[in-house]
Amino acid sequence: MQLDRRGFLGFGASALALAALPKFALAAAGHGDTRFLLVLLRGGLDGLHALQVPGDPAYAALRGEFVASKGQPDALRLDGNFALHGALGFMAGLYAQQQLLPVVAVAPPYRQRSHFEAQDCVENGTTGTSGTTGWLNRCVAAMPGGKGLAISAVMPLAMRGSGDVSSWSPPLGNRIDPILWQQLQLLYAADPALAPTFANIDTGKEGMRAGKGSDLRLPQAMAAAAKFMTAANGPRIGFVEDTGWDTHGGELGVLDRKLAELDAGIKAFHEAAQPIWGNTVVAVVTEFGRTAAINGTGGTDHGTGGAAFLAGGAIKGGRVAGNWPGLGKSQLNEGRDLLATTDLRGLFKGVLRDHLEVGTDVLSRSVFPDSAGLASITGLVRAG
Repeated sequence: MQLDRRGFLGFGASALALAALPKFALAAAGHGDTRFLLVLLRGGLDGLHALQVPGDPAYAALRGEFVASKGQPDALRLDGNFALHGALGFMAGLYAQQQLLPVVAVAPPYRQRSHFEAQDCVENGTTGTSGTTGWLNRCVAAMPGGKGLAISAVMPLAMRGSGDVSSWSPPLGNRIDPILWQQLQLLYAADPALAPTFANIDTGKEGMRAGKGSDLRLPQAMAAAAKFMTAANGPRIGFVEDTGWDTHGGELGVLDRKLAELDAGIKAFHEAAQPIWGNTVVAVVTEFGRTAAINGTGGTDHGTGGAAFLAGGAIKGGRVAGNWPGLGKSQLNEGRDLLATTDLRGLFKGVLRDHLEVGTDVLSRSVFPDSAGLASITGLVRAG
């Protein structure tokens, strides 16, 4: 199912994008009116770069020169052991307000290194890679009157199933015929509201790319999710995805940009979701981590244990969660990757049980099939 997209003229034009969203009355945050947004970073975020570990004795030998390279922003210390990448300034501010909870050494039960299989496992909520429905959809179906929304052109596996889930995406792609945009510039030149949007366009041989918006797709998607989720009759569960996190080479430059986008995305959601922020959990996850050591092309290869982040006014943050396994050679998985000590499903089960009030039996039997032996992580959210 696709939501109404009339009047939307380009995802790169953020002001116009948000203006085109349906006009809903804002929901008043209250007990039981909780929200959950899953943000999936496709490609394998290097968790050891996003959440750095200067307190580990082996970290300096593995990553010291890499993170101290010329032009790298100073890391943002969280405590005596961990620090956020310097581009994550807004998230660091949430941490100081106890509204951000980094989780270390986390991974889905699939522990191999295929992007597609790992993403399928993250989305289907099982221990394997097969399945045609997703755990988010099954969660929606288990909630009385539950609704879900995927900000995606194609319904992601995580949201497929019999539950009441819609998808929404802008009607136009990143690259548009430059002649069309030149005509639109002329058409709206005298319009004080729309003229700046169409004037800020770079039309080259390869097609249109919005000047300031081209690198802000994740922030705009998260702002859109917030607009829908603050509606009085809006979805309680949302999904946003982002690509470009596969950093086999030239990682420093790529992640400087991508992590800044992630930080801007969290900020955009926070600002647009103020009426519900206090009752919201945002989970930022990826399909696997990356190798502990840097490869010969200034990047990292597919690994195992990674990092996740929980944000929101409902989070019991201001600390780092999870079981840190260490970066010593004997502590690494197969001598190369951060060892995964937390199953993503346990993280999700803890949020869904304590935040969305989904029953333990439903979680173990339906949302995450055959997971009765996997405990829900406790203490992730604030008491009602």
